[in-house]
Amino acid sequence: MKKFRKILVSTLALVLTLGMLSACGSKKQEVKKSEDGKTIIEKVSIGFVPSREPSEIVTATEPLKTLLKDQLVKSGFDVKNIDITVGTSFEAVGEGLNSGTLDVGFIPAGTYVLYRDGAEVLLTATRKGLSVDDNSAKVWNDNKPTKKTDNQVTSYRALIIAGPSEKGQELAKKVNSGEKLAWEDVKDLKWSVMNPTSPAGYIYPTLWLNDTFGKTIKDLGSNAIISDSYGSAFARLASGQVDVLCTYADARNDQEKKWTENYSRTASIWDETNVIGVTTPIYNDTVSVSKKSKTVTPEFKKALEKALIEIAKTEEGKKVISVYSHEGYQPAKDADYDNESKAQDIVKKLK
Repeated sequence: MKKFRKILVSTLALVLTLGMLSACGSKKQEVKKSEDGKTIIEKVSIGFVPSREPSEIVTATEPLKTLLKDQLVKSGFDVKNIDITVGTSFEAVGEGLNSGTLDVGFIPAGTYVLYRDGAEVLLTATRKGLSVDDNSAKVWNDNKPTKKTDNQVTSYRALIIAGPSEKGQELAKKVNSGEKLAWEDVKDLKWSVMNPTSPAGYIYPTLWLNDTFGKTIKDLGSNAIISDSYGSAFARLASGQVDVLCTYADARNDQEKKWTENYSRTASIWDETNVIGVTTPIYNDTVSVSKKSKTVTPEFKKALEKALIEIAKTEEGKKVISVYSHEGYQPAKDADYDNESKAQDIVKKLK
């Protein structure tokens, strides 16, 4: 009988403990409702990658706070505060999604694939196509300046661009005369690259180097200089600190005014820069959410998806997302980025 009582007491204690834990868990997941029945969310944290000057991104995306609140409330979510930050690197935003310190991230395909265990893709961006879409560098140079078109596309190319330095001009002259480049032509040049998760600034240029010369960015050694943003990369190119840079195909459109106004050049960016390499197409940027966030419920994901698609249709919304050259958004799925994953696997093997 005593043994039975001990078992009974232990069982009751276990049941009470589990009950308390369950109560605590449900309290954490408790949903607050407003008087009109909307779900109250105290804060949504959004992270942007620093593919342009952080101050530009912060200024451009400020209106997104109000736009997003106004759209989400239509789907039953009353968001009190939207916090927008620009990560110190692409990886920092990925880590934020992975840990749950960020709820939403505007990140490129390469960053998404690296952190897809902790992040879920919701949308892919659409962009305006360009007047040139060819795998020949000479074709890009023969048809300068590159213009944006009204065609909406879900992929883009990365370009390896030579600048106004003496070595950069020599390289451009070879390409434009139809000569085939050799590893000896590029290995001793100063290269500006981005962080290793950047598709246009690292991953696809590495694939181009491997396809063209059987080499990688690693083989450039100390000649590969990591820039914290494309703005700083172009500033280095303009000053001659680097001879070539790796960037997205319409970057010169974004940097055209700065080339003369901020970087002290007298001639046009189109006159002083030339393409020496073109990568295969890259799938567009993503809007991804954290799998660890308590804010990101299935209902919230649907509301966010709808909200951003609608915002992109408005004039004010288009101004906000143009900071990344986005034109609109369409629903995405994880499988869309399998090719990007393959590209990263190849890069890892090449290191």
